[in-house]
Amino acid sequence: MKTIGVIGLGNMGSGLAKNLIASNFTVPGYDLLPERMQEFEAMGGQCKANAAEVGDGADAVFIMVMNGDQTKSVIEELKTTMKPGGVIILTATIHATEACEVATMLEGTGLELIDTPVSGGRPGAHGGTLTLMASAPDALMQKCDSVLQAVSGTIHHVGTEPGLGQTVKGCLQSLIGSIFTATYEASVLAAKAGVDADALYNVFSTSAAGCGISNAALGSVIDREFHNTGSHISTMYKDLTITMDLARRHGVPMFTAATAMQMFQAGITRYPDADNQTVARISEEIVGVHLEREK
Repeated sequence: MKTIGVIGLGNMGSGLAKNLIASNFTVPGYDLLPERMQEFEAMGGQCKANAAEVGDGADAVFIMVMNGDQTKSVIEELKTTMKPGGVIILTATIHATEACEVATMLEGTGLELIDTPVSGGRPGAHGGTLTLMASAPDALMQKCDSVLQAVSGTIHHVGTEPGLGQTVKGCLQSLIGSIFTATYEASVLAAKAGVDADALYNVFSTSAAGCGISNAALGSVIDREFHNTGSHISTMYKDLTITMDLARRHGVPMFTAATAMQMFQAGITRYPDADNQTVARISEEIVGVHLEREK
């Protein structure tokens, strides 16, 4: 495989492109926003006018768009130009049922599908350390190994059928969303009780509860960083709604994840253009205090 396309060049897709280029792949790409295309071209990518042009001559194409409707629209374009044997690498987080719909759309085209949502956020995407949750036949995984290795730190082969990658991601996001909101609430409790911001961060980050997610979340809150951190609230909110739909379809009560989703609902309603940690501001505004690190 030599030519690997990327459709969707935001925080995540631009990182995929960056690491593919660094691994000496030829990388055509497309995004709706001109400024993203300019940044992509500056890093060595080949700008295309639409998704169909990305697929023309590509051995594989990463799809890193926002939702299932966008994914299916891209698939319709790629079907017109990609040659049999080409591979769709679905890294967008969508409903498991939508991933199955994508597989159905590809029937009879000769195109193959790897359903592999990712975790790691913008740092993981740009650092080439993403965790992949891949579902595809063994032979297809081997065929695309060098491509997947170029963008990831860890590849988990979670199954062979479309939708299983998305299902695992839905379970993961229930945990991540809950860690976020618990951290935000704890910061407000500490503020109200008069705890020093650095003291709380130092304890949390070195305790059994410390992890990359909670450390970054608390750090952003106490540094009052609510924009341009690479974690826009719309993405996590969307992912939690996918989790809750998955739970509904399987008849599983998700008490903690449901609360996290409603906290993100409040956050995105109040601050639709901000990042995840702005959810903390909802509780801060109710209580009238916030935790802030001394400059």
